[in-house]
Amino acid sequence: MFDGLFEKLYEMTAIGAFVDNPGYLLMLLISFVLLYLGIVKKYEPLLLIPIGFGVLLANLPGADLGIVAGEKIELGVDENGRMMYMNLFEIAHEYGILNFLYYALIKTGLLPPLIFLGVGAMTDFGPMLRNLKLALFGGAAQFGIFAVLLIAMASGAFTIKEAASLAIIGGADGPTAIFTTIKLAPHLLGPIAIAAYSYMALVPVIIPLVVKLTCSEKELKINMKQQDKLYPPKYTIKNLRAVKIIFPIVLGTVVIILVPSAGPLLGMLLLGNLLKEIGSDTQRLTTAATDYIMNPATIILGLCVGATMTADVFLNLKTIGIVVGGFFAFALSIASGVLLVKLFNLFAKKKINPLCGATGLSAVPMASRVANDISTKYDPQNHVLQYCMSSNVSGVIGSAVAAGVLIKFLM
Repeated sequence: MFDGLFEKLYEMTAIGAFVDNPGYLLMLLISFVLLYLGIVKKYEPLLLIPIGFGVLLANLPGADLGIVAGEKIELGVDENGRMMYMNLFEIAHEYGILNFLYYALIKTGLLPPLIFLGVGAMTDFGPMLRNLKLALFGGAAQFGIFAVLLIAMASGAFTIKEAASLAIIGGADGPTAIFTTIKLAPHLLGPIAIAAYSYMALVPVIIPLVVKLTCSEKELKINMKQQDKLYPPKYTIKNLRAVKIIFPIVLGTVVIILVPSAGPLLGMLLLGNLLKEIGSDTQRLTTAATDYIMNPATIILGLCVGATMTADVFLNLKTIGIVVGGFFAFALSIASGVLLVKLFNLFAKKKINPLCGATGLSAVPMASRVANDISTKYDPQNHVLQYCMSSNVSGVIGSAVAAGVLIKFLM
């Protein structure tokens, strides 16, 4: 009666799978590290916690919660030569709920624009509009994206589409990185998303490191408020509220005409911002965008992205290349913004603190807060937060446009 009972109990568990493939244990360790960073260190907890838990679920052998490769849902070619795929009900039945959510909401590219809608509803373009000159440094920070794109291509380890997906990490914008990767290299979604959000979480470490290597103490002590007093702006916005309402309409129209592929991200970002700036008449829509749409989208996005990181997908040399390349893209984006400020200061009477260039990333408002902490260490009265927000906010726009350019040229 009890013959083979213990053997059957053993086979029922996942212990044997861990013995056969120790990679599962390493992936569980990675998931625990991500959860630790999110829960204990509070680094991007809204995303690292769902992603970390998704990694955990995907690497529990036998649970069948990992995202399967796109080839597994292919049914063959029809009589017209077009690839046929399983429908969503078949995917749910065959591969489970997480694969249903992934192919319905992530693979279609739906959730990143919805998150951008919420981001736009929480973004204030006021600091950028009051200091448009500083917004240019948000564009300069996108240099890291295109520099790493060329380096990754030259290495021979990545195709041009994979290199573009890797390079977009330099924009420091998780949804943008995910959206671009879905379009260009969906098989790399897990590693790229993890690298993007991990480096965003490490903004308090990476920005001070790059600034220390590129800036002098004298430069970091440049007081922007004193510069405004010495060289007051020639023009001031009289009706800022009206400008803030007109701005997303005009910018969206112009940029999307020039770069139509940036529309899904930039369009939703500016719609969310427009709803916010209109005020009480659209308050319910603003609340819906920030609370009832963005929050569920963030949970599903993080969980499904984490679930793509199975041991066989993640544990390879290409993943190491993504982690290393992502760091260089991030660091080069910061450094390029700093160096452009330094170049500007060589010719301008009104000096700019290089920290305004270091925040041309899309990590809002964390990058600006970190820069302000750096400036106040050298001079407790030198608060640069509002000035840094100008380039920081413009970096959100810049990364979306850069993604649109890459998608347009490489799709």
